[in-house]
Amino acid sequence: MSHAHSHTGSGSRTTRRAFEFGKTHVVRPKGKHQATIVWLHGLGDNGLSSSQLLESLPLPNIKWICPTAPTRPVAILGGFPCTAWFDVGELSEDGPDDWEGLDASAAHIANLLSTEPADVKVGIGGFSMGAAIALYSSTCYAMGRYGNGIPYPVCLRAVVGLSGWLPGSRSLGSKIEVSHESRRRAASLPILLCHGISDDVVHCKYGEKSAQSLSSAGFRYIAFKSYEGLGHYTVPREMDEVSTWLSSRLGLEGFSS
Repeated sequence: MSHAHSHTGSGSRTTRRAFEFGKTHVVRPKGKHQATIVWLHGLGDNGLSSSQLLESLPLPNIKWICPTAPTRPVAILGGFPCTAWFDVGELSEDGPDDWEGLDASAAHIANLLSTEPADVKVGIGGFSMGAAIALYSSTCYAMGRYGNGIPYPVCLRAVVGLSGWLPGSRSLGSKIEVSHESRRRAASLPILLCHGISDDVVHCKYGEKSAQSLSSAGFRYIAFKSYEGLGHYTVPREMDEVSTWLSSRLGLEGFSS
């Protein structure tokens, strides 16, 4: 169902098409609330399936916010409408970028994080197209603004991208280099990228190239992990890696491996 004429939903003011975001699911921390992470699903999925994956992780100090993308026509599917964070012609860094859709989704996610308590560390993670938005958000944080120039309001502390790619990678370096503050923020943000070597939807080379683009643009804390035999999906050993990395990077108590 398309909500092309709706003007509700965070971030919709930044886009002429004003697609409405779907339902948000929240997994509350079982222990002391130390971090909040927005987790973003892949193309055609929803926030509920993300929440079911995340609530089983051994991370009692994290609150997970799992939004659902707007339903929109998607070029890669021949214009068929499904849940998507932005329009995409091909699942790689080589396609044209839907800056309007990227900014609208990045703003919606930042809005979800902006009301978290000041002593809670915030981050973004995602799978596939959700990983693409997580990585795009990391570049908005570093630059201090969205692609449309509106200030980015959140201080990110960790970003995770599984089986994804970095939109806008071609021009990233020149944008970060112009400001000392941008370079400082890029250098301080830890990013974990994981990718299956057998991924035939978003090829592993795009994950590797995204890591290289981020690194050369000044992001110093990039970890890239590849998994033999893994296709375009997640597996427990990968999520174990995510759990260990988040616990370490965010300094969480109560983590049990």
